[in-house]
Amino acid sequence: MSQYNYRHLYYFWVVAKEGGISRAAERLDMAVQTISAQVRELEKALGHQLLKPQGRQLVLTPAGEAALGVADQMFQLGEKLPDVLMAAATPRVHLRVGTSDGLPKHAIPRLLGPVLQQPHLRLECHEGEVEDLLADLALHRLDMVLADRPAPNNPNLRVYSHALGESPLRWYGLPRWADAWAQDPATALQRLPVMLPIGHAAVRPRLNQWFERQHIFPQVVGEFEDSALLEAFGEAGLGIFPAPALIHAELTHQGFVALGDCAVAEQFFLIGSERKVVHPLVRQVLDAGPLL
Repeated sequence: MSQYNYRHLYYFWVVAKEGGISRAAERLDMAVQTISAQVRELEKALGHQLLKPQGRQLVLTPAGEAALGVADQMFQLGEKLPDVLMAAATPRVHLRVGTSDGLPKHAIPRLLGPVLQQPHLRLECHEGEVEDLLADLALHRLDMVLADRPAPNNPNLRVYSHALGESPLRWYGLPRWADAWAQDPATALQRLPVMLPIGHAAVRPRLNQWFERQHIFPQVVGEFEDSALLEAFGEAGLGIFPAPALIHAELTHQGFVALGDCAVAEQFFLIGSERKVVHPLVRQVLDAGPLL
């Protein structure tokens, strides 16, 4: 097996990258003669000519091209070494969060606000139905679950539910719906196309009850499991929709306007596992008190 000096290989690599021995010597702050001698030593050790003169320039031989390809990989990886070591030496705080598919997406960063500034945070978010998320929580695959309802009573699940607060719903839509709403909100809700969260969302039964109390029969043009998809169709002009006032700034930034209030509130819960040692970031959210 050929023995060669890695420093000599590095000098060759710089020469190839800089396009000549003079430029390489300038970059390395070394004498031209020294660089030239080191490259010759490398060629001698490898048994192949790596550079050859072409006019006033040096060009790579086929062996030099092959050597450069290997050197590229070696020294590019070597340049990453300080960052790799820094990352390895820096302790990461992992937080695995399950989010109910019924939660408004824009609300989730607000609910996690107390921990998002944690140095070296590694956040994992998994979306799904509450029942599936609770199963993962019980198996310690998740540290906490954010949901629009408390955990159901189940003696087989050692979990607790902590209310993070609630936010009143407002009706939102594109500006073109505003005039009709301003004339008569109750009539507008029966004439304008309405989009609603799908039936399994905790807020949907409360909306249905509110419609019944107000004797309103909305023209429902769409029902959505995913709040981001509902907003996307809202941007497309499909209809108006209810959303918590908590995310008012995000919705207006998307071009929606608040049409009016709705006497229904969206509720938010943190569901955790009853462990002897509580994850420190989960404890931080719990200790923050009501967030809304």
